[in-house]
Amino acid sequence: MTSSRITLRIVLLQCAILFLTLSRRQSFVHAAQKQSNNHAPTRTAFKRLAEETISPALKNMEYAVRGKVVILADKITDELQAQKTEAEEESSSKKKTSYPFDHIVYTNIGNPQSVGQKALTWPRQVLALVELPARVGVDHPEASKLFPPDAIARAQEIKSKLGESGTGAYSHSQGSKCFRDDIVNFLKERDGDDIPVSADDIFMTNGASSAIQMMFTALIANDKAGVMVPIPQYPIYTALIELMQGHCVGYYLDEKNGWALNLETLEKALEEAESKGIEVNSFVMINPGNPTGQVLSKEMVRDVVSFCSKHNLVLFADEVYQENVYLEGAEFYSAKRAAADLGLLEEDAIELVSFHSTSKGLYGECGMRGGYMELVGIDSFAHDELYKLASSALCSNLPGQVMTSLMVRGPNPGDYSYEKHEAEKRKIFESLRRRSKIITTGLNSIPGFSCQEAAGAMYSFPAVELPDGAIQAAKEKGMAPDTLYALSLLESTGVCVVPASGFGQEEGRWGFRTTFLPSEEEMERAVALMSKHHEDFVAKYSS
Repeated sequence: MTSSRITLRIVLLQCAILFLTLSRRQSFVHAAQKQSNNHAPTRTAFKRLAEETISPALKNMEYAVRGKVVILADKITDELQAQKTEAEEESSSKKKTSYPFDHIVYTNIGNPQSVGQKALTWPRQVLALVELPARVGVDHPEASKLFPPDAIARAQEIKSKLGESGTGAYSHSQGSKCFRDDIVNFLKERDGDDIPVSADDIFMTNGASSAIQMMFTALIANDKAGVMVPIPQYPIYTALIELMQGHCVGYYLDEKNGWALNLETLEKALEEAESKGIEVNSFVMINPGNPTGQVLSKEMVRDVVSFCSKHNLVLFADEVYQENVYLEGAEFYSAKRAAADLGLLEEDAIELVSFHSTSKGLYGECGMRGGYMELVGIDSFAHDELYKLASSALCSNLPGQVMTSLMVRGPNPGDYSYEKHEAEKRKIFESLRRRSKIITTGLNSIPGFSCQEAAGAMYSFPAVELPDGAIQAAKEKGMAPDTLYALSLLESTGVCVVPASGFGQEEGRWGFRTTFLPSEEEMERAVALMSKHHEDFVAKYSS
């Protein structure tokens, strides 16, 4: 036998052995899979939580403040940051971007510290000491070298009342009693000692939004329930009403008269809703206004309170901007004070829930999620049910509770930090006042713009005339014309606003909401960019 035949036979033998080995292995795998399938359920081919199965109410819910325009703004921010990082790694002296700007100017949301507002010093000092273990904070022998004496004293008081667990343990479900007592004293000072107030009627919450959600959970009992909401309005209201499958009953504010409201409009809106079978049970008043920036007169507030009493509607008084009043001669007038002046509190003839928050005003502590609601004239059974609802969430966060206490009860006159604290607040307020004028004057100087004066809050809500070509283009894209406009403004200038259609407006009106929270210099630049963009936009869609 030749060597070549021997080699061939060896190769064939090796192939046979390999074939037998693989066959046995495959048989073993099949057997194992069969045995496994006898014990394991067969998985279905679809996802249980998907577009077809998720709650239709959630799909229908919209929240314009963080909608399509803002999503694109965040995407562009990421792109700009990536391009900047790439340029730095290449040691390039010229950091070019694919956009005609190097950063986004976020004017879409009332988030003061995100666009440059500095946190007030004294509240943060107290909060830091409350959060720190005593041995490295209030009891440390060197503490007085880092913290002022009144901050140390307030932190010691808070820690003493919270007990050894401090902010690391759950509090009472309505909030720690010591903090609710501070709110009680604040309300007495604001509205007068003659108006009764109790800590038992205070619910501390994670910002005002969670308080609003609690109340809607209680009131929107079925798909016939309706809530009267100002148009334009802050989108949290329509979003939550949609989520809970209630009805939003809009009442239009009068733009030509500084976003005023009148009883005739309220009566008409209520009558129309009831004629459709909607069972209206509550009324939202935002004062000062969001997105409209108006400050309601005493007469208007009294009209609303009287209207709610007459029609047995629970009044939701959104008063988170009560410190933000800039217009000379205007003043904040609380719904509770109005109810007292009308004699409705004494007669137990009004059901009122008011909201306040650390996120706005002069603190701007949005991330702390501090806030509260006060119940006035609410039935005891309903009160207990709301307490049960609050208990299901255990309690609001403790740092937010602390910050709320510090907001309603700052340093006293004569205290070490008092003058500095008031000076910091005054600086923020005066700058906001100047910025409100920058935005109003600037926008009204643009042909095709009309903007009511921002008397309060931190927003302007201009109307913008759009050419027919833009309206048609938006229709073809399946979006509102002012969404098309806001997207164009963003991509052309880097200025991020919210389309007015997300807040509600009269038919045929278009515009947007902008804050005036970025710095004065940035706001002046933003107005100039808006002016140039509008000129280019009109030219593009008029041709």
